[in-house]
Amino acid sequence: MKKHICLLEGDGIGPEIIAQGAAVISRAAGRYGHELSFEKALLGGAAIDATGEPLPAQTVEKCRQADAVFLGAVGGPKWDDVSPDKRPEKGLLGIRKALGLYANLRPALLMPELAGACLLKQGTAEAGIDLIVVRELTGDIYFGEPRGISGEIGNRTGFNTMAYREEEIRRIARTAFDLARLRRRKVCSVDKSNVLETSRLWREVVIDEHRGYGDVELSHLYVDNAAMQLVRAPSHFDVLLTGNLFGDILSDEAAVITGSLGMLPSASLGASRPGLFEPIHGSAPDIAGQDKANPLATILSGAMLLRLGLGLPEPAELVEKSVRAVLAEGFRTADIMEPGMTLLGCVAMGQKVIDYVDKL
Repeated sequence: MKKHICLLEGDGIGPEIIAQGAAVISRAAGRYGHELSFEKALLGGAAIDATGEPLPAQTVEKCRQADAVFLGAVGGPKWDDVSPDKRPEKGLLGIRKALGLYANLRPALLMPELAGACLLKQGTAEAGIDLIVVRELTGDIYFGEPRGISGEIGNRTGFNTMAYREEEIRRIARTAFDLARLRRRKVCSVDKSNVLETSRLWREVVIDEHRGYGDVELSHLYVDNAAMQLVRAPSHFDVLLTGNLFGDILSDEAAVITGSLGMLPSASLGASRPGLFEPIHGSAPDIAGQDKANPLATILSGAMLLRLGLGLPEPAELVEKSVRAVLAEGFRTADIMEPGMTLLGCVAMGQKVIDYVDKL
């Protein structure tokens, strides 16, 4: 079976990590008789430099024709002075919208091999971290209208609109409940319903949608309390369900407590393919082109691409086992380096994972 992947390398370390991710998933798929083909397209700062737009129409079309989209990272200080409507991040928001990717899945897993990198107390880390943030991705304050800055200099007002339609809430709630059935059957819905009308609707609809999932436990937290509990007792969480703004913040918090943003993948899914798969870290322009980037988050995003994007669980599991094997053997990139371990660059780390894909 042949599948077509659109590669959005993006900016900074994006081309380096995507090269390793694509090589690993291609090798893993091949072990099970599947062939992957790849086609590159422009997004973010690279697209601005080449076309003047952060999301060229040609990129949207190439993504729509693909079975899955594999993204590196976008942005960097080079484009800080670009007008707000042309910034690299607009390309990322735009491709999510264009592909109808309303569900962002961000797992936060503390691998035993990296327990020493956990930023929490030893007892908290030993209790384990294995949760996933389900973030609504195409609504909320990032897309609400009206928005803007009005008034004269010295007396200006900035404004954005936080809004959710009922169906937007229902579909992301179903995503979370369905995912929980594949895990530990617990969903914690995060909102701010004590002060926000948007959140009151959110909670009401989530409770109503839960009626069809009697086998899944549902709880609720205000976002400020959820932020505290993530640090205090992350082992209590299984699936965290939340809106776009709160999910943006909480998913980064959940990620960083595991010790390194360089280890964590993500998937953005819609009602149909293609999905978009990317590491959660940024473009790291300070180390771009120096062979220092950690490709493991991208490689693990590739595993999510295989499993969720292409329906290939066996090669996905092979990739994940290979990453664990590399870490167990003591190989590390600079961001996760520990005493007594072996330091590798981006290319060498990717090759180590391929070595284990070939022999496991």
